[in-house]
Amino acid sequence: MSITGAANGDAEVSGLPPPGGHPTAGAPPTVERVPPLRTVRATAYVTPLREGGSLPALMEADDDGIYVTKFRGAGQGTASLVAEVIVAGVAARLGVRVPELVVVDLDEAIAPREADEEVQDLLRASTGTNLGMDYLPGSTGYDGRGSWTPDVDDAVRVLWLDAFTGNVDRTWRNPNLLVWHRRLWAIDHGSALVFQHAWPDPATWAGRVYDLGRHVLLPVAERFGASAWAALDAELAARLDPATVREVVEAVPGEWLLAMNSARSREQAARDAGDPVPSAADWRERYVSQLLARLTGERPWRDGLLP
Repeated sequence: MSITGAANGDAEVSGLPPPGGHPTAGAPPTVERVPPLRTVRATAYVTPLREGGSLPALMEADDDGIYVTKFRGAGQGTASLVAEVIVAGVAARLGVRVPELVVVDLDEAIAPREADEEVQDLLRASTGTNLGMDYLPGSTGYDGRGSWTPDVDDAVRVLWLDAFTGNVDRTWRNPNLLVWHRRLWAIDHGSALVFQHAWPDPATWAGRVYDLGRHVLLPVAERFGASAWAALDAELAARLDPATVREVVEAVPGEWLLAMNSARSREQAARDAGDPVPSAADWRERYVSQLLARLTGERPWRDGLLP
């Protein structure tokens, strides 16, 4: 899904509004820590964004902001929200620009105000906490076809992020990239981390290679030299140490972890067998194990990524 138009702040990376004004020139920013998500209260449903199959929408909130909101009651449930938070947290550590993410608290009183019955049903099913993405004013979608070209360093960081997180949803047909203040911003990562739908052994997903041949940024990234690629690969991998990965996963609301379809199935199986029901902390450890396994060893997921 490509979303263009507006947002509230000028945050360079998720959760970190700059000290005033628009993005500055220079290398992509990085963060020393991943802050917890802010919580805002939805005050109005503005308009649906029909580009996405999960029916995201623009919502106004009590901080006077407007957010692209993804709902827990949509088809993929909270698993896609979990992926959004984790990948955005990783992106922030890698210097990839992502809009600020927030928790959007949705009151049941908002649903009856909407005339569309499908929207009403979605809002009722999503009462409680949902995911909001800062809506960037004046942004445009990037598809590689215009005269503007992103900085090659920005492009290769996004490519590395997508290879690491298994995000295949950044093609020419669905770039999921915005240009804002002549900078590249990455959005929509709910399709990444596909392991969370089946939970294979960490070694299995660690060795899985994704086809990035149709990646929209590949033509830009190909301008990066082999020695530069090797240096950047080492740099980015080093940024994702175990403490950082745990911090990133810790930012996910525990209730979203426990509400995932896989978690609910596991809970029922545990109860039927008389076994302990996995806690949010247990699910966090499973994510950490999968991500750390992908950072160790030969890292075959880099095949086709490095020249």
